[in-house]
Amino acid sequence: MTDHTAKKQEILDAYRFRHATKVFDPTKKISDEDFEFILETGRLSPSSVGYEPWKFLVVQNQELREKLREVAWGAQGQLRTASHFVIILARRNARFDSEYVLDLQKNVKQVPDDVLATLMDRYREFQENDQRLFERDRTLFDWAGKQCYIALGNMMTAAAQIGIDSCPIEGYHFDRVHELLEKEGLLENGAFDATVMVAFGYRENDPERPKTRRSMDQVVQWIK
Repeated sequence: MTDHTAKKQEILDAYRFRHATKVFDPTKKISDEDFEFILETGRLSPSSVGYEPWKFLVVQNQELREKLREVAWGAQGQLRTASHFVIILARRNARFDSEYVLDLQKNVKQVPDDVLATLMDRYREFQENDQRLFERDRTLFDWAGKQCYIALGNMMTAAAQIGIDSCPIEGYHFDRVHELLEKEGLLENGAFDATVMVAFGYRENDPERPKTRRSMDQVVQWIK
């Protein structure tokens, strides 16, 4: 088996290993080194026009986890047993001309002023007309949330490749989670809101059923 073939098999094995773990072994903790690796794959993830509209809240405080259990019906087992629990926040205002985006372009990406002027015109067209992101208050936030799911997928896949389990979680009451996080001062005065949660750790039990998916011909259409 060539290195190329072996690497492909390793990746597919990780996908087959991964499952939505409902209950983790609370006695097994992810090492700091391994969890930093998982976070780094999220940080390095791609996003639309490179806006990186995310923040990763790593909730290790047990009191806050218990408060989250009251408003997150899909995380009942995970919040009490996961080694690490993450709430991925999406930016509420990732407009092309927002203070955040301008700072990102100038101070992180080091975009020259003359180039930035051209980019702003293009990104305004992209957000306003191509994607129609300014039509409703929620639309721009939902667009940012789509980018967060790219990071989510990368983090879970990376975890699976090093033998760490995970579970993505949308089962929560949005308004009540918002109120809780806002009360805790974790939304940066309205700059962010919760978009998805994810738990990491080591499974307590193996899945009762094998992984099933629709066949390749049911999900892929080639247009030649």
